Amino acid sequence: MYQTFNQGQYWEGATAKARRDLDAYQQRMAAAKDQALLTLGEAARLVVDEADVPGPDLRATIYETLSREALLTALEVSQALLQPSRHSHLAFLAGRYASVKQFSGQLLAQLHFAHAYQGDDFAQALALVADLQAGRRRKLPDDVPQAFMTPTWTRFVRAAETADAPGGHRQAYELGVLTTLRERLRSGDVYLPDSRQYAPLESYLLPAGEWATVRADACQQLSLPAQPVERIAQRIAELQELLPQVEALLGSGHGSYLDEEAGRLVVPRLQAEELPASVTALQEEITRRLPRVELTDLLVEVDGWTQFAAQLHPLEGQAPRQAQHATLRYASLLALGCTIPLTDMAQSTGLDYQALWWTARSCLREETLRPATTQLVNYQHRQWLATSWGNGTLSSSDGQRFPVSGAVRNARALPKYFGYGRGVTFYTHTADQYAQYGSRVIAATERDATYVLDEILGNETELEILEHTTDTAGYTDLVFALFDLLGLEFTPRLRDIGDQKLSKVKGLDVAYPALKFTGQVNPDYLARHWEELVRVAGSLKLGYVTASLFIRKLQAYPRQHQLTYGLQEYGRLVKTIFILRYLLHQPLRRKINTQLNKGEQLHALRSWLWFGGDGVLRRKQEEAQQEVVGCLNLLTNAVVVWNTVYMQEVITQLRAEGYPMQDEDMAHLSPARFEHINRLGKYTFAEQETLLRNGLRPLRHPRQAVTPTAATA
Repeated sequence: MYQTFNQGQYWEGATAKARRDLDAYQQRMAAAKDQALLTLGEAARLVVDEADVPGPDLRATIYETLSREALLTALEVSQALLQPSRHSHLAFLAGRYASVKQFSGQLLAQLHFAHAYQGDDFAQALALVADLQAGRRRKLPDDVPQAFMTPTWTRFVRAAETADAPGGHRQAYELGVLTTLRERLRSGDVYLPDSRQYAPLESYLLPAGEWATVRADACQQLSLPAQPVERIAQRIAELQELLPQVEALLGSGHGSYLDEEAGRLVVPRLQAEELPASVTALQEEITRRLPRVELTDLLVEVDGWTQFAAQLHPLEGQAPRQAQHATLRYASLLALGCTIPLTDMAQSTGLDYQALWWTARSCLREETLRPATTQLVNYQHRQWLATSWGNGTLSSSDGQRFPVSGAVRNARALPKYFGYGRGVTFYTHTADQYAQYGSRVIAATERDATYVLDEILGNETELEILEHTTDTAGYTDLVFALFDLLGLEFTPRLRDIGDQKLSKVKGLDVAYPALKFTGQVNPDYLARHWEELVRVAGSLKLGYVTASLFIRKLQAYPRQHQLTYGLQEYGRLVKTIFILRYLLHQPLRRKINTQLNKGEQLHALRSWLWFGGDGVLRRKQEEAQQEVVGCLNLLTNAVVVWNTVYMQEVITQLRAEGYPMQDEDMAHLSPARFEHINRLGKYTFAEQETLLRNGLRPLRHPRQAVTPTAATA
């Protein structure tokens, strides 16, 4: 089934190529159109100007000026411009029908699709296409089902029906059905009974009977009142309290204001805080005193404090094959986390390549890397210096893009970051104490907001995350609603806040001319559907479904599901309250920026660690990529822990020496530093006389085992 549904990525690629083909075609036609108009225009002029020339002689007169080939070319271009089907990328997608047919017939024959939505004739259309591709039918019937098709596909299929190309109508119809199948599988309108990813939307929530037994406990964990009117009334009261304060702020001329000419809110950018001279002096003093360390020694030292490597155990039933097992774990961890090929690591360390490969494959798995990371995060949480940076209740998340090499299935083209290549995103969650408690691989084109809740709900560390921030790409109305229902505070940085939509409450008069309301929230509708929203939150909280899977399913729904509408309605209310708070409180905006800057500092550290193998990811499968991300996360946390411990030692020493130090200065320090760490190892150079004493080195025997190449490693 996994291989079968790789067709989703194939279809995305085929559609993208079809759109590029359309763009190229339109560019060619734009150039040819001008020449065709000139040619036909000249022919028309000759016909008009030479009206007294007899008919048989007129052609010869025209051919004296225009060649027959030029006229034929102009006619072909004009006819092509009159074909509406060529104005759509679907015409170029149809050119890949033969390639699609290689897997689509097998897919339809092997999988049994069930239909959750019965409001049109798609089930009959899918059965018809299955018969066509299996050879049980040869032609489309006269009354072909097509009520399910979008207007774009309907026009394309009808144009193919009237064209002269043999089989074009059938091919266009089959592609339209397969496109609809993909969309409905993603949304849940069509599902596979035995699949978790392609299941109906209802199956992602706790069953009604089970929900009735756990509801009270879930509401207690979520801090939700028993009656929906209590929470809704609470949010409305917050909104009514904030509105006059914001109105007064906008009219005061201080801070945020309303640009009447542009008709939009303007929020001045925060001015960067100028660090006190005492902070700069303290940072320089710490830099001078931090010991220089090899990255390998740092890893061993941190393991001695935390015992994180004990979590990197082999698969059950397997035992370490080498007496150097501890060293092999460190080496393989560095190799994967720093994207160093195992062949290079074996050559640099003198360790056996096969032993390294076995250790990496057996010990560095997501189920071992996650608890190892948890130990480092918990150790960082217990350091007294870490409390100067936060109490472990605030976190942020952001994506960091890395290029890939080769045909990586989940890689995407993003010219801004990868040029002509492709890449993926490492989406990482960072606590206010600089610990990174979660990271995962996602496609570079996917929006961060889909995955923002996963690591927070799956957090197994001692951190109690209560508030989370992201940049603009990390929020949607859905996310605002889910955070609030889960008892969490969502405080994203809104880049274009002047363009954000405010929503008023239906039935309440809003006499605030300085504020522009473009939406409306119906509290009666929320109260009617509140139980469904609470059931969603309970299903997420109790781990019945991951947030990203549920959000993707809602976003893929072709018609707005009532769950989507209810969550968006509540999310608009919560977002409006947040925007008003964001406008009122500059300290809130500064806290958000400070936390996001911590993530950026750690991104710089991760980029510094990501130095091997030309800085590209070569793992093809997502599971293997997740292991690389886990290793990089583990190394990043190890560096943060080591820096924090030694910064504490420096501060303790400075205090003992009577250095004038202020406690508030330590909040500006950062353990995301690496200038004192040697990541490249040490090179040795033998004496020239020693190397040349015995002449040239002996050649290897041709039967000697060849070291695996970096590509095979």
